[in-house]
Amino acid sequence: MSKEAVKTKTKSQLGYPPRYNVVIFNDDFTPMEFVIKLLIEVFNKNINTAKEITMQIHENDTAIAGSYNFEIAEQKCAEAISIARASGHPLQLKTFPIE
Repeated sequence: MSKEAVKTKTKSQLGYPPRYNVVIFNDDFTPMEFVIKLLIEVFNKNINTAKEITMQIHENDTAIAGSYNFEIAEQKCAEAISIARASGHPLQLKTFPIE
């Protein structure tokens, strides 16, 4: 009886986890100042970037607040919606996978 050693090779592919955009939708009720404050506090934007994103939302009906891993995108989206509701604003945010 002969014993043979069998060697196997496995290839692992490492990659970055998928990213998701957090998108803010325009509405006729949420003040622009509130959106700017939200972008600064939740999405860590500086004042100028927050104003630019807010203008994009106003002019194009949507804008990307940030791109994150899924869990972080969901958490930021939920946090922003919670703050908006607590302040009485109907602001809508959603996460979308980046293709």
